[in-house]
Amino acid sequence: MRIQFAISQHETKGMDTEQLRENFLVQHLFSDDQINLVYTHYDRVIIGGVQPVNKTIDLPNHPELKADYFLERRELGIINVGADGIVIADGKEFAIRKLDCVYLGKGTQKVKFRSKSRKDSALFYLLSAPAHHKYPNRSLPREKAAPVQLGATETANKRTVYKYIHLDGLRSCQLVMGLTVLEPGSVWNSIPPHTHTRRMEVYFYFDLPDAHRIMHFMGEPQQTRHLIMANNEAVISPPWSTHYGCGTFNYGFIWGMAGENLVYTDMDPAPVNTLK
Repeated sequence: MRIQFAISQHETKGMDTEQLRENFLVQHLFSDDQINLVYTHYDRVIIGGVQPVNKTIDLPNHPELKADYFLERRELGIINVGADGIVIADGKEFAIRKLDCVYLGKGTQKVKFRSKSRKDSALFYLLSAPAHHKYPNRSLPREKAAPVQLGATETANKRTVYKYIHLDGLRSCQLVMGLTVLEPGSVWNSIPPHTHTRRMEVYFYFDLPDAHRIMHFMGEPQQTRHLIMANNEAVISPPWSTHYGCGTFNYGFIWGMAGENLVYTDMDPAPVNTLK
């Protein structure tokens, strides 16, 4: 598990491309029969990826957590962006298709990940945050994730938003999680931009063809910076930073937040015509 310390907006102003990528970009989340984790000190969120191919993979404990097991004081959100898979939590199996979600609450001791077929592996994307209360382990298929149509073809941001872990969905202590799928011909996400100093956010981009890229914009609204990102990469968005982007092809992205509250609409707008 790699440890990623927090960086302020003042330091970020002077960073070059490599420094921005080193501090905010999360790469190589998926590799055969491994689990890869990044611990960020923004609200102590852990970002992870699991790709079971030939075996079942256990969620490990880490010395950095100073816990008896990974979820002793944490909760976990899991969204599958690959083929059909199975999440096993304290002996109970959750079948999870592409774009289905599983929430595991504080106190879940043993977690395992498995693909249904060795020919086509599941890709489990993980977000974990500290938790003070145990909510029940539950799954939610994409079809029941309160899909909402937003945007328009004219502004190249026609998209469907799916909400999984939130106040009116799978309940959690502080984790909020869902995903957005852009229609063909639409490439802009999260327009109009915004910030929310009460919580951090992570974007994970998926279903982007290998030859294409995402231009992800970050930084304060009047001090914007950018990262060029590939498929299955994530970006850490500090509470002071905007988080929006444009692709050279349509794609999907998982958004996940942790911090002060669980209100999805809690945003401080940064209108497009004010950006610099």
